[in-house]
Amino acid sequence: MIIAHYAHRLPADYDIAVIRNRASARGHLFDAIPELYFKAFLLRERGRFGANQNEYSSLYLWRRDEGFRDFLIDGRTRSVTDSFGRPQVETRFVIDAHKGSGEQARFLYKQEQDIPLDTDLTSAFADEIAQNRESAKQAGVVASAVGVDAQNWKFTRVVLSEQEAAGRGQGTAYQVLYLAQPLLAELPKVESRRLDPAAA
Repeated sequence: MIIAHYAHRLPADYDIAVIRNRASARGHLFDAIPELYFKAFLLRERGRFGANQNEYSSLYLWRRDEGFRDFLIDGRTRSVTDSFGRPQVETRFVIDAHKGSGEQARFLYKQEQDIPLDTDLTSAFADEIAQNRESAKQAGVVASAVGVDAQNWKFTRVVLSEQEAAGRGQGTAYQVLYLAQPLLAELPKVESRRLDPAAA
């Protein structure tokens, strides 16, 4: 699996209604894309949810690299490059992704975590996988994924949620304008812990 994310910084006086209308008009075009778990059309609006500038972005969770490859070569990027120029696409190899019990994603939260040079990588990967599965169990979480940048050695954590963040601890907050979710239902779902009657 691959996480792909690109963003377009917008002027402070940009008419945000244009972006909302674009997401509404184009979102459905991704509702049946092969190999795509989801594409989130995202907005950071200056003065809201911690944003100090306007930004429009797209974040994808691809099941296989072939899906991302086909997206790049079959012309679907043309509408992006024609409107905003060629973006810098951040890609991460996914080490864990799970579906939560939430249904309507209103926000996406993204965290970046550097991996210190002296960190034991095996333990770090195991910890991130465990943390991601705990995240997927939280109330209102639609999906949770963690990927690794193996060039710059950092983790990227992504959470789709129904809930507005109470503070900054969840990472950078994005408003979800539209969520295309062709294969979201196929993500594995973490089972909630069950109380062992014998231990009660």
